[in-house]
Amino acid sequence: MDAEEPLKLVPLPGSERPERAGYRAHGALAPEAPVEATLILRRRAPLPDDAFSSPLTAQELGDRYGASPDDLQLVVSTLARLGVTIDEENAAERRVRVSGPAAVLARVFGTDLAESRPADAGADAPSYRQRSGGLSIPAELDGVVTAVLGLDDRPQARAQFRVAHPAAVTTSYTPPQLGTVYDFPAGTDGSGQTIAIIELGGGYEQADLDTYFAGLGIPTPSVTAVGVDGGANVPGQDPNGADGEVMLDIEVAGALAPGASIVVYFAPNTDAGFLDAVSTAAHATPTPAAISISWGQSEDQWTAQARTAFDQALQDAAALGATTTVAAGDDGSSDRVGDGKAHVDFPASSPHALACGGTRLDADTSTGTVRSETVWNNGAGNGATGGGVSAVFALPSWQGTVGVPLGPGGTDAGGAANGPGGRGVPDVSAVADPQTGYRVRVDGTDLVIGGTSAVAPLWAALIARLAQSRGKRFGLVQPALYDSTRAGQVAAGFRDITSGDNGAYAAGAGWDACTGLGVPEGARLLAAL
Repeated sequence: MDAEEPLKLVPLPGSERPERAGYRAHGALAPEAPVEATLILRRRAPLPDDAFSSPLTAQELGDRYGASPDDLQLVVSTLARLGVTIDEENAAERRVRVSGPAAVLARVFGTDLAESRPADAGADAPSYRQRSGGLSIPAELDGVVTAVLGLDDRPQARAQFRVAHPAAVTTSYTPPQLGTVYDFPAGTDGSGQTIAIIELGGGYEQADLDTYFAGLGIPTPSVTAVGVDGGANVPGQDPNGADGEVMLDIEVAGALAPGASIVVYFAPNTDAGFLDAVSTAAHATPTPAAISISWGQSEDQWTAQARTAFDQALQDAAALGATTTVAAGDDGSSDRVGDGKAHVDFPASSPHALACGGTRLDADTSTGTVRSETVWNNGAGNGATGGGVSAVFALPSWQGTVGVPLGPGGTDAGGAANGPGGRGVPDVSAVADPQTGYRVRVDGTDLVIGGTSAVAPLWAALIARLAQSRGKRFGLVQPALYDSTRAGQVAAGFRDITSGDNGAYAAGAGWDACTGLGVPEGARLLAAL
């Protein structure tokens, strides 16, 4: 590229980066520093609602709703001419991975990149790339490129789990005991199904898995690690860190659906890495019955372009037949924002995610008899289920009759005003209180862990077993779960949770913004589907 070549840029809508508290810039990034990014291209045609009625093949999805060959060629040739390296191009997923020196990518995308560290960290702490404001793109790509992700690589999401303090544990459960409590359908174990698990750090030790499942009397399920964007299975010997999330997810899903194949996708904790992992999992062969996500962040801490691109990746997953189960958050209705207002977590707030809230459970593990199940809320700073009303995603049609309260308003994923009502979170629930949590093994240590992180793989395992029984994947399962349910009514296949609150919202009869439709009664849910 001629350094003096004129470069006409146009603004990229939705790329304005919200301020991120807790980080401090330490000067400009070195011009030669290597930078990677993911570009998302427009669909060749809009994805219609009826695309979710029966699964498409990957070939059909790509040919009808992927990026057009002309758009892909235009993006690749334009960026290559400007000195950007093309590392990967995927028309079906509408993704192009690029890299280059910081000076080149900053020029091509109209931004400044700074070196950033956590504000309370020392000079030897890991550094990140930071940007502020909006991005631009070469004018010839206007309308073709809809998102540029990963230029800012500060951590995008947090794991939604909490390790229980031993003195606070009143009771705890193995996943198979919870399968009894929630009446997972007999004669099923997930055989023939695949569960994908998304992880943004940490790792697992096979020896820990073998020990854990042997202790349950269950053969160790098939677990495979897949790296995305340089991510890898790297156990860090920290049960309280990301390893806790990884092991919790695998052990819950594997113990409740031991016949399923479990594929764990490891990616960097950036908006690009997160999206690329989900897209890779959704388009894998075979298509997973469920994709489990236990990571998230308040929806206002994402750029609009990232939310839209991620929601579209979840649309792809649903159209291919995968149901994406997502933790609704562990910080009550505030979602740890601290402005005194209600917020919901993303990607749980996507209407194409099955958002999973949390309860506190007291049950007889030998019989499955429930003595008490209420909303999980241990008080300020001690954990509570996320839930509320989206400020950016409109109320989906299948949720329109259940009494979702008016929310903060705002814009939908495409930037259009949606008025005061929005998508209600969560859809479903299960036990999440660490004081009545899950017995797991992490880095050689037996622990009790809670959080809505555990609910996402529990529901993923249930979806896999339902798919096994029905001989089909469900994709966007919410319309069937809500199926004409009215405000105050208990949906078929659910046990209603009517006691407790998560801060701004209280539980009540029928759907509520604490536990959604309630907790599963698996055999009845199978009959309803």
